[in-house]
Amino acid sequence: MNDLERKPARVGGIVYRIFGFLLLVLSFAAAWLIMDFQSFRHNPVSIPAQGTTLFVTQGSSLNSIAARLAQQGIVDHPRYLVWMGRYLKLDAKLKAGEFDLQPGSTPEQLLHQLTDGKVVQYSLALIEGQTFAEMLQRIEQSELLQHTLEDTGSDAVMTAIGYPGLQPEGRFLPETYHFPRGFSDEEFLRRAYIDMDRFLQNAWSERETDLPLKSPYEALILASIVEKETGLASERPRIAGVFIQRLRKGMRLQTDPTVIYGMGDAYDGDIRFRDLKKDTPYNTYTRKGLPPTPIAMPGKDAILAVMHPTEGKELYFVARGDGSHHFSATLREHENMVDRYIRKRKPR
Repeated sequence: MNDLERKPARVGGIVYRIFGFLLLVLSFAAAWLIMDFQSFRHNPVSIPAQGTTLFVTQGSSLNSIAARLAQQGIVDHPRYLVWMGRYLKLDAKLKAGEFDLQPGSTPEQLLHQLTDGKVVQYSLALIEGQTFAEMLQRIEQSELLQHTLEDTGSDAVMTAIGYPGLQPEGRFLPETYHFPRGFSDEEFLRRAYIDMDRFLQNAWSERETDLPLKSPYEALILASIVEKETGLASERPRIAGVFIQRLRKGMRLQTDPTVIYGMGDAYDGDIRFRDLKKDTPYNTYTRKGLPPTPIAMPGKDAILAVMHPTEGKELYFVARGDGSHHFSATLREHENMVDRYIRKRKPR
């Protein structure tokens, strides 16, 4: 064999040795990469001991989130987090919102948190007995909601939430509502309206059958009166029973809260005899039956009290001054109790 024949053999051997070396290096690199990735996957990320908050906007990609987490020092290998998201098929399931990240979470747990949609929740309570105007003021003052309503007039609000032409008083359920950051005032009001409508319809379907009420809305009106008259929660069904009896007999309801509502801004904290005589659509001393609308937001208990009132012959009640009432079946007994508790003089 001459030199020309030996040279290709030597070159081929060198190539094979180089290829084998590169393959060995790549094998070690791949093994190291796999071990490093597995270590990253199963070891907690660097979340501060007090926890931290992560804001994810609508449409954010896992790449952008991983980059932010790396900038904050929470993850060391943002590319690993992206690979894991694709491997677990979670990269397309990210939810928007505010996430409370706690120490001890692994990258895999972190990804599941971002896709489960368990965002930080805030709360705002609507209060039983408040008027629509008072409720709206409470919502406007909340820094937790995003304020999108340009016009807070009654008609404009009802149109904005999808119920144009409806009178808003009493139509929102007083409850404590939980919502994520970025929740708008329109969404909040729409939810409270739907919750009230759903609860009212369900309660109406299970009402006592002989009530002198023609519709769920009439029940809502009466429930708002019961709410305003109640000082002691256990008395709601009994107060409702008095009003139901008066409606059955065609008697005027004669309840001060309706008069006060009808006075509007003219009410200065005190109701006088002349106010009881001044006729308005809400004066139940001058007009029979129910007022045209609710006078406040009734809670669930007030609505249920109207649907299931205490049966009896009582037609009157007077406040004792401690939140409770004295109930009477006759006008004479009622006048005696008014003398005792209101006029502070000896009963006749």
